[in-house]
Amino acid sequence: MSLALSTLLFEWRRYMAAVMALALSGLLVLAMTGVFIGIGKGFTATIERSSADIIIMQPGAKSLIGGPSGVPRRFIPLTYNHPAVVEVQPLDGAGGTFQSIKEVDPTRSQADRAKQGAPRQKFVQSSIIDTTPGSVTIPTDYSRELVDALRQPYTVAVDETALKTLGVKLGDKALYNGQTVTIVGVTRGYPNMMQPGVVMSRDTLRMVGQADTGPRVGPLMIKLRDPSQATIVAAQLNEMGKGQWKAWTRQELADANAGAMFEEGILVIIIGGCVVLGIIIGVAITWQTLRGAIMANIKEFASLRALGVGMGSLRRIVMELSFWVGLVGVGAAILLTWILSLLARSNAVIIAMPPLLLIVVGGGLIAISMLSGFLSMGILKKSQPADLLR
Repeated sequence: MSLALSTLLFEWRRYMAAVMALALSGLLVLAMTGVFIGIGKGFTATIERSSADIIIMQPGAKSLIGGPSGVPRRFIPLTYNHPAVVEVQPLDGAGGTFQSIKEVDPTRSQADRAKQGAPRQKFVQSSIIDTTPGSVTIPTDYSRELVDALRQPYTVAVDETALKTLGVKLGDKALYNGQTVTIVGVTRGYPNMMQPGVVMSRDTLRMVGQADTGPRVGPLMIKLRDPSQATIVAAQLNEMGKGQWKAWTRQELADANAGAMFEEGILVIIIGGCVVLGIIIGVAITWQTLRGAIMANIKEFASLRALGVGMGSLRRIVMELSFWVGLVGVGAAILLTWILSLLARSNAVIIAMPPLLLIVVGGGLIAISMLSGFLSMGILKKSQPADLLR
């Protein structure tokens, strides 16, 4: 074991402030960036978890949440001209008011009814699935029982994080745009912090009068015979379309959706501010902590110099120590962010932690720690062997 690592292990209390400073700096950046990515994933979870291998949108669309995504209905039969395509369904959805229905006891007085509270009413975003077994619009994590339940008329499913907001539970009845619906399912992993969402069948959406029957439909969800050929088929469909549409693989669209969140100027400013603040906090506290720890061990460094260890070797020990402090800080930052994400998910907030974000932030924290170690090396000049004789 190296001297730097053994020093960190046996005198970890001296370096805890530096580790926590790096962890909190990383938490600040990871949490803020993860929230914005998570907002986008909340909007696009239905597509990203669908059985679709390819999604067709307008050529001008840069992502599902940026630019026009709807296409003419006549594109549906055109896509069947490719032999690899087995199913094409347009994605449909709408929005409306959702009001819970509370049982009212007719024997109660008007004052008692007032104490019971008015029914909750919220504006919700509705999305659809086709209840045909194996349909391309059914998310991969939907159970067969949930699909069978949504096959019944005037039935909806609600994400578990929206139950409290909407004031309903499994089996309750509610009003959707004034029409009675029944909550027959509870989904998990589809939180939406901006607006609660409900899922219903395409038939139910038509029954409540919101089905899109015009010449334009939503993005086209396409299932292939061989999903492994999605990239090749998407390129071929783009050639067939001759610029009329753009075909995306599901992964390409997911990456585009994540990147679209950072095209908003205000988000870049907020995240940039968090990064700058995190760097200032991380460098200042880590630098002072490492400087204080080295000063506390100055006699040990002086002893090493008395034994013939050069200043270059001592500097390498400090830089290695800074590296290990940074590495521990990265682990602590990821752990704290993961714990925070669990708490946030229960309140319909997604904190996404894609691998690229973890790599970038982790590398930044280690760089901050190494910079702090570099700034602390000047204290080594006080490690004079003659001081040991005093």
